[in-house]
Amino acid sequence: MGRKESIILAVACALIALPVMMAAYAQSQKPPDTAVDKPQTPPKNPTLKVDVDLVLVNATVTDPQNRYVTGLEKEHFQIWEDKLEQKIEYFSAEDVPISLGVIFDVSGSMKDKISTARDAAVTFLKTGNPEDEYFLVEFANRPEVAEDFTTDVTRLQNRLIFTPAKGMTAMYDSVYLGLEKLKEGNNPKKALLLITDGEDNRSRYTFSNVKDFVKEQDVQIYGIGIVDNFNSQLGSGHTGRAMVEELSDLTGGRAFFPDSVYDLEDICTKIAVELKNQYVIGYSSTNAAKDGKWRKLRLKINPPKGLPHLNVRSKSGYYAPLADAATTGRN
Repeated sequence: MGRKESIILAVACALIALPVMMAAYAQSQKPPDTAVDKPQTPPKNPTLKVDVDLVLVNATVTDPQNRYVTGLEKEHFQIWEDKLEQKIEYFSAEDVPISLGVIFDVSGSMKDKISTARDAAVTFLKTGNPEDEYFLVEFANRPEVAEDFTTDVTRLQNRLIFTPAKGMTAMYDSVYLGLEKLKEGNNPKKALLLITDGEDNRSRYTFSNVKDFVKEQDVQIYGIGIVDNFNSQLGSGHTGRAMVEELSDLTGGRAFFPDSVYDLEDICTKIAVELKNQYVIGYSSTNAAKDGKWRKLRLKINPPKGLPHLNVRSKSGYYAPLADAATTGRN
């Protein structure tokens, strides 16, 4: 190749390489592409992750018309443990995923109500988030986990459709089983929805057994006692109603006693909305003793200026952790 041809070839190569070199130079002048420079995309649904040593309390706040109050901040809450005020270290008003068990009465006395009760339960399930998980316990003579934890609510729906109503009512055993099952849940927030129409007449566990077990769990219980003209077992002053109310109040949940099965769907919707409009408050107890004793809680709301008196509902207490596996007396 002659000198002239070599020069022409070198110029051609330079012209070809020039855009690549310019692009590389321009790229080198850009600021580094770091995570700080990128806009952070929030997760579709928040996940509750907190220190395991924190005492967590779910709180429902309502106004005098029983409407849910949202938008409150940490400074609007105060909490006491055994009459000693605690410093709130964690606060959330987000709709976090929940693990929930549906405890469904399929005893013989539910025969004329079971269809409406099924529809109400399905209405409740359909209000959840994709990350919510559910299981189903059906009970008559004895409780049975009819459907294991799943995020697919159609599985629970299909199971409910084909279950006949017959047998007696082992309500306490079913609540106990539901509490045990909730320990397998993946979400820190946990609840039970109990739908029944009568008093317990079959369980091995007593109400005292169930109550003590409930106090050991961080679970909210929502109870629906179905009452109509043909079945007044849960009427005012009867033990069935009192026991459902006590379990709900103890855990910061709520008990409903509709006069008709046709109110069930509306009630289930209210419960679902409440679970999605709760505050979560966390604190590290000033009582470091790991004595396993019951500690009473009291939560207070200091509403912002311009708001009326607000009502708050939460669990009434919790058992302190134990230092070791040895059992101790509990008060």
